[in-house]
Amino acid sequence: MPLRHASQPLYHRVYRQIAEEIESGGLSPGERLPSERFICDELGVSRATVRRALEELVADGLVETRGRASFVAGEALAEPPNALMSLSELGRSRGLTASARVLAREVRPATIDEAEAFRIAPGAELLDLQRLRMLDGMPISLDHNRVPLRLVPDAADLDFASASLYDALERHGNAPARADYEIEARAAEDGQAALLGLEAGAPVLLTTTIAVREDGRIVDMGRTVYRADRYRFQATLTRRPQREREGTHESSVAQRGRAGRPGVRRRRLRRDARSEEARGVDD
Repeated sequence: MPLRHASQPLYHRVYRQIAEEIESGGLSPGERLPSERFICDELGVSRATVRRALEELVADGLVETRGRASFVAGEALAEPPNALMSLSELGRSRGLTASARVLAREVRPATIDEAEAFRIAPGAELLDLQRLRMLDGMPISLDHNRVPLRLVPDAADLDFASASLYDALERHGNAPARADYEIEARAAEDGQAALLGLEAGAPVLLTTTIAVREDGRIVDMGRTVYRADRYRFQATLTRRPQREREGTHESSVAQRGRAGRPGVRRRRLRRDARSEEARGVDD
């Protein structure tokens, strides 16, 4: 319905018309909006008015732009608290289709540090995989994974545009059982922003993951950059009793105190050395 006779500014009326379609479910998360020309013709307004309305919708987080197209902003994904899930599993649990664009993939020798972490020989083959991950075609994250090739021996035959790395590990009896997980806020670098459909400097979440099997052996070292508006991290935090907290603090202070007295250790070593020499003479 044309909006020319509305009392409010035209761009605000266009804003409300689109916002109400989104709120009512007429436009679904991730759905592409009609073209600017179509909206102009449908509502009887100028293209400048439509653009102003879209800018306000983007600023309020209801709409996002990708190239020249506008889409309804998707809901932020959140894994269940304290659950280790791949993006493919998370997508399936939400009825979304996971896909990926493989940015780099190579089998290379493990460095000394990597070999030590994975408990493999230096130079052993390592799968180094970098992907742009998407759900229903919407960019979610940039993933960089390193996995010993012997844990996924059929990696050369897998199409990681659709295959799940964690599923592949599980098929070969190397399913991750838990992970050490760190997360921090960052500003998107130019290359990251372009791939994720963001402005340079937009907020992202950088996570590092060390995934291990039931026996404690590391099976994957991952680094992921998430769109901050696409991913929400959840955790359940527990508070220990005060006595336990104080005991832990006192223990750590004592350890630091002992560690901070190298002279004592050196004297003890010299004493031990003299004792050994004396025992040698007696023998």
